[in-house]
Amino acid sequence: MNTDSSAVTTVVLWVAAGALLLLVLFLLSFLTVWVRARLAGAEVGLFDLVGMRLRGVPYSVIVDAKIAATKAGLSVDVEKIDAHYLAGGNIVQTVQALIAAQKAGLHLDWNRACAIDIATRGTNKSVLEAVLTSVSPKVIDCPNPASGRTTIDAVAKDGIQVKVKARVTVRTNLDRFVGGAQEETIIARVGEGIVTTIGSSESYKVVLENPDRISKTVLERGLDAHTAYEIMSIDIADVDVGDNIGAMLQEAQANANKNMAQAQAEIRRAAAVALEQEMRARVEEMRARVVEAEAQIPQALADALRSGRMGYMDFQRLENLRSDTEMRKGIAGDGPAPGAKA
Repeated sequence: MNTDSSAVTTVVLWVAAGALLLLVLFLLSFLTVWVRARLAGAEVGLFDLVGMRLRGVPYSVIVDAKIAATKAGLSVDVEKIDAHYLAGGNIVQTVQALIAAQKAGLHLDWNRACAIDIATRGTNKSVLEAVLTSVSPKVIDCPNPASGRTTIDAVAKDGIQVKVKARVTVRTNLDRFVGGAQEETIIARVGEGIVTTIGSSESYKVVLENPDRISKTVLERGLDAHTAYEIMSIDIADVDVGDNIGAMLQEAQANANKNMAQAQAEIRRAAAVALEQEMRARVEEMRARVVEAEAQIPQALADALRSGRMGYMDFQRLENLRSDTEMRKGIAGDGPAPGAKA
């Protein structure tokens, strides 16, 4: 009985020792990171590291971000860094942006930096780029060369086309970055302002003589409202004269008017031809009626002779009158010669 009890106790002790050894080995895997954080002055609890490991969070990256923030004099809790990572944020870029903002004297807290980082997710921008652009302004080409266009084309009141290339200097407004319009809106608004300014000019010469007038007019419109940027300047890089759009439009209008007039003339000609054909048809109809009436004359004469309304001598006088008439027409050249058959 005592032998069995001793065996069970031995097994329990060995199991407990094995479990303790595994626990020690498990904790030793965090020891290097924990010691590195302690030496850097970044307070990170050992059990906090264990919790990160169980949640699938790269605790080493979290600790490195905490150490970088602490060395820069920033106070950021490990829990906030952990939460931002779980939200899909880039903790390294966010901490670097906070450090850059502090060095530049910009007011940027952790929550706003996280919001900007989340807002740039899925784009070609980052929170660090936003902070750096706020410190060092960048230049935006207008129009964007990626769109396939190299100039903004507009037409002055005299009909001459003017081609303009502008460069817009902007810097990031961190307070409006989240929810603010991006570069595409700035380019579109500046392009619209350039077109409006050129279109209101009396002549293309005014634009060529005073290209800075475009910059001043566009800047006065406050194009950076509700955008993530603040426009510092708009510089006209190039101004060229294009085609005479007014003359081209007038020529096109003249051709259109000519084609319309030709069409109307063709309509009138076709109507005249139709009327002429109708008149010819009527003439032929009248001639047919005359022929028909002339064909009834011999029958009428025969009826008159049979009924006694006309004598033989009257018929002879009528024949003599007809012959005399035909002779006169023949002499005048309007009819057949004397003796010819009608």
